[in-house]
Amino acid sequence: MLNWNDYLQLLAGLISVVNPIGAIPTFMALTDSRSDKDKTRIAIICAISVCMVLHIALFGGEPILTFFSISLAAFRVAGGILLLLMGISMLHVLPDRSRHTPEEAEESYTKESIGVVPLAIPLLSGPGAISTTIVFGHLQNTWSHFMTVSAVIFTVSVIVLVAMLIAPKIARVMGSTGMNVMTRVMGLLLTAIAVEFMTKGLTVLFPVLNSSL
Repeated sequence: MLNWNDYLQLLAGLISVVNPIGAIPTFMALTDSRSDKDKTRIAIICAISVCMVLHIALFGGEPILTFFSISLAAFRVAGGILLLLMGISMLHVLPDRSRHTPEEAEESYTKESIGVVPLAIPLLSGPGAISTTIVFGHLQNTWSHFMTVSAVIFTVSVIVLVAMLIAPKIARVMGSTGMNVMTRVMGLLLTAIAVEFMTKGLTVLFPVLNSSL
């Protein structure tokens, strides 16, 4: 069983990579012409979808890696590189194409149901969030560990739901400058977690590095 600091790191990492604050402008733009009832329904569907996707990654990630003969260490390095690129984009407040491409954004305006695609997938629970869940989820192979990680995922999903429900208030209070500052802080945190991912993965792939660390 990992100590609680590890689970707090997972919580901070998932919140940073999911970045519900950063998704608020997209949510508001896509739901601008919809009624309050529709906005609430979309927010609930989005939060449930995020929870489901990350739970699938938690319980199905290892079999998928095993099927493709990918070691967890190699996946940590690959996931770390992806998170590093996402973190750098967040630091510069640049659009991240791994989350949502301009083509997908344009298509989203014509979709009847946007709670699942593109809000939950890939904007919130995209490749970065899935990679983070798989890596952290398989550091231990006990039910108590899986249940704790599951509780973290549920907590992140609730945060997503609350952020979507009060999106106009958050946008009004924080403004674009405040949300950009929050995005940069999360990007810095995500970059640090990415370096941690890559360091631990590389020391397993290249044991000689352990002697120099």
